Amino acid sequence: MNISTILTAAAPQAGGTMSMLATLLPFVLLLVVMYFLIIRPQRKKEKETQSMRNNIQVGDIVVTIGGIEGIVVNIKEDTVLLESGDNRNKIRVKRWAIQSNETVHEEQKVESANKKKGSVQ
Repeated sequence: MNISTILTAAAPQAGGTMSMLATLLPFVLLLVVMYFLIIRPQRKKEKETQSMRNNIQVGDIVVTIGGIEGIVVNIKEDTVLLESGDNRNKIRVKRWAIQSNETVHEEQKVESANKKKGSVQ
């Protein structure tokens, strides 16, 4: 066999590989875009929420996922005792049921000031 016969036999295989790569490339790009636009921000938000729930302190004003606003009276491993209303009703809720912490701590003030400085410059 001479070299031209080998090259002509290999040419269709190279074209088939390129065709397959050209077909798969849009799907791979779509997956990468979905990761950066959907999955990554969602994971970041989940981390921030979990950090907020782990850093709750007695005396913080929190809002539950049901919309109940109360002051944290006692914290146990996975439950939080809230005091709400004028009658000082006490409600025990799971830690995962806390949606937001309305109390701003000193560390949060410093972090938000640093973020504002960085965005202004």
